[in-house]
Amino acid sequence: MIKKFYILFKIARKLALSDAIKIISKIHKPPLIIKILVSIFSIKLSQDDYNLKNLSDEEKLCKSIEGMGTTFIKLGQFLATRPDIISEKLSKQLEKLQDRVPPFSSIDAKNILKDELGDDMYKLILNLSEPIAAASIAQVHKAQINENGTIKDIAIKILRPDIKKKFNEEIDALMLLAYIIQSISSKTKRLRLMEVVFLLKEITNHEMDLRFEAAAANEFAENTKNDVGFYVPKIYWNFTSEKVLTLDWIEGFSIREKNILIEKGINVKNIATDIIQHFLRHAVRDGFFHADMHQGNLLIDSSGQIITIDFGIMGRLDKLNRKFLAEILYGFVMRDYKNVANIHIVAGLVPKDVNVDELAQALRAIGEPIFGQSVKDISGGKLLKQLFDITEKFNMQTQPQLLLLQKTMVVVEGVARKLNPDTNIWETSKPVLEKWLKETKDPISNLTETLKDSTEVLKRLPELPQIMDKANQALTFLASGQIPQNSNSYSALKDKEMEMKSFRNQSIIGLLLLVFFGYLVF
Repeated sequence: MIKKFYILFKIARKLALSDAIKIISKIHKPPLIIKILVSIFSIKLSQDDYNLKNLSDEEKLCKSIEGMGTTFIKLGQFLATRPDIISEKLSKQLEKLQDRVPPFSSIDAKNILKDELGDDMYKLILNLSEPIAAASIAQVHKAQINENGTIKDIAIKILRPDIKKKFNEEIDALMLLAYIIQSISSKTKRLRLMEVVFLLKEITNHEMDLRFEAAAANEFAENTKNDVGFYVPKIYWNFTSEKVLTLDWIEGFSIREKNILIEKGINVKNIATDIIQHFLRHAVRDGFFHADMHQGNLLIDSSGQIITIDFGIMGRLDKLNRKFLAEILYGFVMRDYKNVANIHIVAGLVPKDVNVDELAQALRAIGEPIFGQSVKDISGGKLLKQLFDITEKFNMQTQPQLLLLQKTMVVVEGVARKLNPDTNIWETSKPVLEKWLKETKDPISNLTETLKDSTEVLKRLPELPQIMDKANQALTFLASGQIPQNSNSYSALKDKEMEMKSFRNQSIIGLLLLVFFGYLVF
């Protein structure tokens, strides 16, 4: 109990002393109880603990959160996906949050490798370098292995020592803080603070098991092995464990280094087109896409091939949503709003009694202004966001997988536009969508058939054993921000709430006993 209070005190003190609360208050007014708690914990002996005077509010916020360590970095990144809780403006600011921290020692890295892989496998690792990149959860080293007489360059990702234990201790303290705030202020209950923190715990613990990332990379590589100009590094399973991930070392240039790419004779306009087409192909063809395709996770080799790294966040789309996505985007490309409206109804995305013409008119209100824009201002990702906003008025149910895809699409388009500001999103997307739709023959009839099959499966679902795939569960949590009530995680959340209540009652009793004994003694 004392340890929990100590960690909670450190968390509250760290949060109160940072500039984060001040900056957030300008954008999103916090409840009175939070202001009071911040005032209590923010007494400091010196001013300007953070040297942030000459930075913008956005930079100050990110620097403050980065300075508070792993738990807050992950919390900030997670909240960036939840504009419904923290507002769109604050969400956009948190998207700039960088996950870069000083590396831990190579001695610790070697000890982790020995413990995880065993002495025999560790001896096969040659020329382990000093850390070349470090984040809040793990860092990367370059090394070599002897594979059947061939020396191969590899990258080894190693979790930070005791990071899981430290993170879970801090996140439990944050959960207690969330519980206290919810108990004191009824207005904060709508924010579901405990559930938000619990979701962060579930997702980050998944990320801290590198076997899941290895499995995602392996599946992604299988799906894309025939895609010309796109490469996923090979995973070395004998050198991979919960705390260690080993894959091919990639020699390439960061996609953000446009001038270097041009100097090397690489056609950046082709790369801009390719990155959009590969992303759409993976989404509609495979239903499995890289959901973190920012510039830091994309490399270009000397032949102009796109190479992806970091597979901690991947997105999935089922057949229904893949058909929905392809038909919707293609319908907008062709400006066939009536067909787009019909797809919504056939797919059951809006109620059957919705007036098709009224829905088509609403969709036209989205599409036509876009076609009136210059090429450089057109965005498929922004189109999807507007689509979700307007169809919500027609009682369209939220599609969690599509939300994650929409956010990724915005990032991918941004990367492409930095390489070629005149990238035409519609012309680039059209051949991929057209090809896939032709291969699926009659999308409408197939869609109806899929819905019939789904209905039969749902009827029989109670007879099936309940199997929880942790990787997909974490992705669903990330996309939807919700915990299904019939899941193991929902039960775990309820257990945690009971633990918090018990902890609160014990604390009150302990405090009363302390006061009582103090009265007797003094």
